[in-house]
Amino acid sequence: MPTEFTVRGSHSAFQPPERGTAQVTLAFQGPALQPVYDRVAADLEAVRTSVQELHDPASGPVTWWATQHVRTWAERPWNQDGKQLPLVHHASVGVQVKFRDFARLTTWVGQLVTAAEGFRLDGVVWALTEAHRIELERTVRTRAVQDAARRAQEYAAALGLGPVRPVAVADAGMLSQGISPMGGGGGAFMRMAAKDAAGGAELELSPEDIEVSAEVDARFVVD
Repeated sequence: MPTEFTVRGSHSAFQPPERGTAQVTLAFQGPALQPVYDRVAADLEAVRTSVQELHDPASGPVTWWATQHVRTWAERPWNQDGKQLPLVHHASVGVQVKFRDFARLTTWVGQLVTAAEGFRLDGVVWALTEAHRIELERTVRTRAVQDAARRAQEYAAALGLGPVRPVAVADAGMLSQGISPMGGGGGAFMRMAAKDAAGGAELELSPEDIEVSAEVDARFVVD
């Protein structure tokens, strides 16, 4: 009767980010709607102008950007004595700007903090290019499967058995759910992680490497 081994293989790779997408909010509040809206609209125009000067999809420094619609709302706050205060109007808009040149990203943030009074950097999403990410994910999956095969063979060798033969590979945790066809899990469990950065103009935008990880479960037998 064949001896069966079920193992989990994993692999991680680390790469410096290639893109940084600034998450920006432009916001004001005040007693009247129109002045608040106009101030946000003016800041938005200043941001648009600054981005258009840098935008080049092929070579950057800005490769992509997008703006949301200006959102307005009003509220009537309460003070600490329980008295309802006059109406306060709000206006805000979100902007996303993707940079390939991180030095220019830092400079751009510093300039806009000064030029646009309602400017706030909410964070930076660090990423790889799509082509590089796909390539790295493929490599990490392959290494995870190879790690599983190595583990299974080591177990077999420790028992004085011969070469192992794979019979199932799946995403981590899926073999225990009865999903066992070779490759039936659709690939490895993938994880990508990169720290965000947020703050004011004094922020040093120096991201850590992006981690790409994969885990697979595999079943092997020795005849």
